[in-house]
Parts: sequence; structure tokens; C-alpha cells
Amino acid sequence: MRKTWNAIRLALRNLALHKLRSTLTVLGLIFGVASVVAMLAITEGASEEAQRQIAELGATNIILRSDKPMEDLKSSQGRESFIFTYGLTHADRERILDTIPTVTQATPLREFRQEVRHHDQIVEARIVGGVPSTLSGTGRDLVSGRFLEDADLDRYANVAVLGHDAARELFPMADPIGQVIRVGEQQVFRVIGVAEYKAPSAGAGSSLASQDFNKDIYVPLSTTRARFGDTIMQQKQGSFTAEKVELSQITVTVSTMRDVKRTAEAIKSLLLQTHPKVDYSVTVALELLEKAEATKQIFNLVLGSIASISLIVGGIGIMNIMLATVTERTREIGIRRALGAKQRDITLQFLIETAVMSATGGLIGVVLGLIAPPIVSSLSGMPVIIRPWSPVIAFFIAVAIGVVFGVYPARRAAKMDPIEALRTE
Repeated sequence: MRKTWNAIRLALRNLALHKLRSTLTVLGLIFGVASVVAMLAITEGASEEAQRQIAELGATNIILRSDKPMEDLKSSQGRESFIFTYGLTHADRERILDTIPTVTQATPLREFRQEVRHHDQIVEARIVGGVPSTLSGTGRDLVSGRFLEDADLDRYANVAVLGHDAARELFPMADPIGQVIRVGEQQVFRVIGVAEYKAPSAGAGSSLASQDFNKDIYVPLSTTRARFGDTIMQQKQGSFTAEKVELSQITVTVSTMRDVKRTAEAIKSLLLQTHPKVDYSVTVALELLEKAEATKQIFNLVLGSIASISLIVGGIGIMNIMLATVTERTREIGIRRALGAKQRDITLQFLIETAVMSATGGLIGVVLGLIAPPIVSSLSGMPVIIRPWSPVIAFFIAVAIGVVFGVYPARRAAKMDPIEALRTE
């Protein structure tokens, strides 16, 4: 133990004699370790955020969305007036509930854009015709008031729940609860609640676009059909277009996760019978979660490979400088051998110097790697997550690489002929 400690002290003294050279030697390891820690933190944060957004859809949920067929878009070119009829229907929802036993719930939703007014305040909002369970599907709560109830749907009530930004823009200086808003040209609704703020979501899958829920206005689904109908018209420059869609989305909830994929296939087969144009999309949240996890593994592998190159370059730098050190200290090696030092003593001495050098670079790299992610997060707004194991693994990999690349110089020094070494000036 004492011999090892003396070797460590000698290693530190030898490195201190050439501070600049030692510092330049470990730069590769410093940047390699820092990049490993930082990139893993950024990748973990991005992956966690993507999985969180997908998880909000529900691992046992299947999202059905109405999609406008491309052939309808092409056929409309050159026409001044036309009506698009496509998408999911109330009958589709009833068939799903009646014919697929693994389905426990099918939550309908109808959405369209309308101009919403309160006195001089105007907002271009998304009107969402929903049911009592609609808000929970977005992963939010209310900050004031209440949400839609079954009685509101039964009475076709003109009540509305405002998204965070819609409430702030329509009522900048007043409490929205109990106030009246005008939707479109004629319909008047009373505000009964305000939803909390939710960060806009990124697109999840090919069929779910990014969404900003904060300008949504929730009204009873039955009321939207009674007051606005299934056909929403828009007039532009003397021509009009209209879309007839009964339901924009149906969120199907399955009893267990193991039934999700086969239920999705059953739904696709069922819808294909009544929708030959395939004017809908089916998104399985469980599949998105699995893809997100697979993507995370790929990113970790790619980024880890890139960082490993930096570490290997650092290891080559250590080998290079240790070979130069062996040449410089040839006479010292000869003297130590003449005084009785064995080959393993010389090998151990140079390996300890290499380990001290690589450990120093690893520690500095870990510190830089822990500092960088919060800075990146504050500048870009990206979430970062530093796993406890990432700096530990990066440090030990750096030490291991330094030692591995130091074996050859150490063995070369140990095998040096003592007589020839003493003759060296």
C-alpha cells in the first residue's frame, strides 16, 4: 500500500513538472467525458418529454381522427364552391362500442374554428365540442369554475369552458366566470370554467399534429351539433367552402394494454367497411411509446459513438505523450532498475501516472458535463435530465481508456535494458 502511495505521489510530481503538456494531453478526455454527460442529459430530457406527451394520450387509448382524403382536395381545384364530406360519424362510434368487446369507452369530439368575441376583444379560437371526460384526456385541470357535465349535454346548454390564453385575451382585466361570449355571428355562450395553461405539444406520430390547447373553447358536443350543425362554411373572395364532419376525433379506451394492438386492427377492419376512401387515421399511443423508446436507444447509441471517438482520441494523445515521457526519462529508468526496481515496478509507476492523468481529465470533464446541460436548457428551453449513472460511467470509461492506452508505453519502459538506459545522456 505504501509503495502504491509513493508511486502516486511520484506520478503527481512528474505531471506537475509539465503542467501545460499534461493539460493539453488530457483535453481530449475532458471534452470526451463532458460531451458524453451533456449529450446523454439532453437526449434523456428530449426522450422523456416526447414520452410524456405520448403517455398523456393514454397507453390503453386508440386515437381515431377524421382526415380529408387527398382525392377530394384534387377534385376541388378550379371549383368556386364545394362541400367536403368526410370523416368519422356518430354511427361509427356506436358500431365500435357495440361490436368490439374489449372497448370500454369511446369519447367523441368535434372541433372547428370560429371567431369569438367579448365586447371589443376578438380571438380566433378552436371550438371543441366535448363531453365531461374531454378535459381529462388533455391532461389538464381547471383553475376556476367547472367543466362540462352530463346535464349540459342533455339540455343542449350554451355554456363554455375557456382555455388559458383564450380567457386572458377575451377578459384581460375581469373574471371570465359568468360572463358572456359570442361565438360566430349569432351564438351566445356563458363561461362556466377556465382551464389551466398547458405547454403546446409536439406532433406525435404521422396522424397527430402539434397542438396548442390554450385557445380552445370547450362546449357541449350536443350543443355544437344543434347550434352549428355538422357543416361548417367559410367564405373567401366571393366563393365558399364547407366541410361536413360529424366527429373530428374518437378516443377509444381499451380494457387492458395487451388488447390494444388487436383492438386497433379490429377497428381498422370495421371502419374500412364504411369508409372506402380511408378518410380517417388510427394512432395507437402504445405503439408511439414503443417507437419513442426505440428512438431513444438509437440516439444514445449514435451520440455515445460520437463521444467515444473523442475519448479514443484522448487516449491516443495520452499514449503519445507517455511514449515521449519514456524517452525523456530513459536514464531515470536505468537508475531505478540498477537500484533493484523490477519490471512490474516500472510498469506500475507509468500506469499510475497514466491513471492519474486520465482521472484528472475525467473529473474535469464530468464537472463541465454537469454544468453544460442546465445552460443549454435555459437558452433553448429544451428539458434536460442528468441520470446519476451517466457521469459515473463516463468517468470510469475515461480512466479505463487512459489506462489501456498507457499499457504499451509502460511495458516499453519496463522492458528497457538497464545498461543501455544508463548510457543514455
